[in-house]
Amino acid sequence: MKHHIGRSIDRFRKDEDGAITVDWVVLTASIIGLGLALMLLVANGATDKSDGLGAHLSSQTIMSFN
Repeated sequence: MKHHIGRSIDRFRKDEDGAITVDWVVLTASIIGLGLALMLLVANGATDKSDGLGAHLSSQTIMSFN
């Protein structure tokens, strides 16, 4: 019985199937996190630029020929 338990524990310790799944979960979560952070940085910069462009366009005069 003791030999059987030791063999089962050794087999469990050498099994790496679950470790691959954990690696993929961590890798996927990291990619999603970096993507969200990048999206926030780009969104803030785009908002600032569009506000400046809107102010510039609002200050322009348009000539009309009637």
